[in-house]
Amino acid sequence: MKRKVLVVFTLLLVLGTVVFAQEAASADVETASSPSVWKYFAAAFAVGISCIAGGMAVGRIGAAAMGAMSENAELSGKALPYAGLAEGICLWGFLVALLILVL
Repeated sequence: MKRKVLVVFTLLLVLGTVVFAQEAASADVETASSPSVWKYFAAAFAVGISCIAGGMAVGRIGAAAMGAMSENAELSGKALPYAGLAEGICLWGFLVALLILVL
């Protein structure tokens, strides 16, 4: 139940980010002299959500990798790259935020 609530909350935040970004884009076209505040909120949501998700993923993957390496030390080369893949989630969020701010 707790996981379903977290997924629904995350989806609502992502949809809100998309709506804010679209409003910001249309507001910037209409009034090019004053930047829209919603654009900055959308970028903050994109980075915030992706960093929270990346942190949760790294925490779970790191715990599983340490448990596997405690049983078999040869798994360190196979388990640790997955933590790097989870860190990539944060980079994608930053890229989306950068595109929101630039475009």
